[in-house]
Amino acid sequence: MQFVVTPSSLHGQVTIPGSKSHTIRALVCALLADGTSTIQMPLDSSDTRSCLGMIRQFGATVEEHHHEWVVTSNGWPNIADDVIDVGNSGTSLYFGIGIASLINGITVFTGDHQIRNRPAEDLLNAITELGGYAVSTRSNGKPPVVIQGPIIGGHVAIRAITSQYLSSLLVATPKAKNNTIIEVPLLNEAPYVGMTLWWLNELGIEYHSKGYEQFLVRGSQSYKPFTKYIPADFSSATFFMVAAAITQSTVVLKGLDFNDTQGDKDVVNILKAMGADVDIMPDAIAITGKPLKGGVFDLNAMPDALPALSVCACFAEGQTRLVNVPQARVKETDRIAVMCAELKKMGADIEELTDGLVIRKSKLKGAHVNGHHDHRVVMSLAVAGLAAEGNTIIDTAESVSVTFPNFVELMQSLGAVIRREE
Repeated sequence: MQFVVTPSSLHGQVTIPGSKSHTIRALVCALLADGTSTIQMPLDSSDTRSCLGMIRQFGATVEEHHHEWVVTSNGWPNIADDVIDVGNSGTSLYFGIGIASLINGITVFTGDHQIRNRPAEDLLNAITELGGYAVSTRSNGKPPVVIQGPIIGGHVAIRAITSQYLSSLLVATPKAKNNTIIEVPLLNEAPYVGMTLWWLNELGIEYHSKGYEQFLVRGSQSYKPFTKYIPADFSSATFFMVAAAITQSTVVLKGLDFNDTQGDKDVVNILKAMGADVDIMPDAIAITGKPLKGGVFDLNAMPDALPALSVCACFAEGQTRLVNVPQARVKETDRIAVMCAELKKMGADIEELTDGLVIRKSKLKGAHVNGHHDHRVVMSLAVAGLAAEGNTIIDTAESVSVTFPNFVELMQSLGAVIRREE
């Protein structure tokens, strides 16, 4: 599928869909809780459905109702009947590895071609150190992976090049027999660990921490069943914020909660620093595009924002440096290299850093670009097309279903001239 995008002016308001990260954590915690949990307003996308399918394979019962999923579990994962295919969901993969480490049996995980190139070696090694068995079938630290438990607890160090390694251990180790001490010499994307800790706190899990550098998790704990509302996704909102900023438009985004733990809420502060006019209301924000200026922005806590912000930087006076985000190279694609290559096709003055990008103000022109089957790359290039000269065609557009199935419809509701073509 392709998106065809024509320069547009935007106006109006949209309700941002639920957080993928919260939805997946809710599903995992519901599997580990003994009883019935209700997840209200979950994000319904291919990534979250990968996780939903995974917890069903682990033995949970899920009833799908309008705007809520009801999960019933006995608090322990069962041995899956078949290989677990997580599709394109890296979050499901990493949390699934932790869940599988609790089972006295073997679990095999695989996924699509992008998942089979996602690193997992540090997490696999940690599972082994805690008493389990975890290996890559190709001996390269990447899926397919084989996990056998149960872990018993102990002392482990994890280099969390992605926060999901640490989150996986934090969710699984309360169910291990003994206490676990987790040392964290490296952590990227710290706010996502904060989100995981929020869920542990809400569900009565006990742990002690020294900042984010060490955690002591008590073993043999139980998760409480729950009823929780999933807040709107700041990562998804980023595309609309940037679209408003670069098209000199005013857009109101509803459902966003600035008290939430999502790291991508700081995109708002970056856009304000670049010159956009931002009005924060109790459950919404209004973004108005103004003349933008460049700057230096640390994206370590919000790697998912790199593609969209690299587009925004093309319209900012002077030079913009997006830095300290090396983990962007190990997402669905190497997003640093991919955004550099694709924006160059549109005329961007852009270059790679080891850990980010340098972008200078550019006059973008419509072009035929490749989304590389990466939902955030596709949506970012579509946003670029809203302010570029001429038409922009983006390949592999079907990948937006991973996190944002109704992206096109919401953009169209604001006046964006964007259509799908098979």
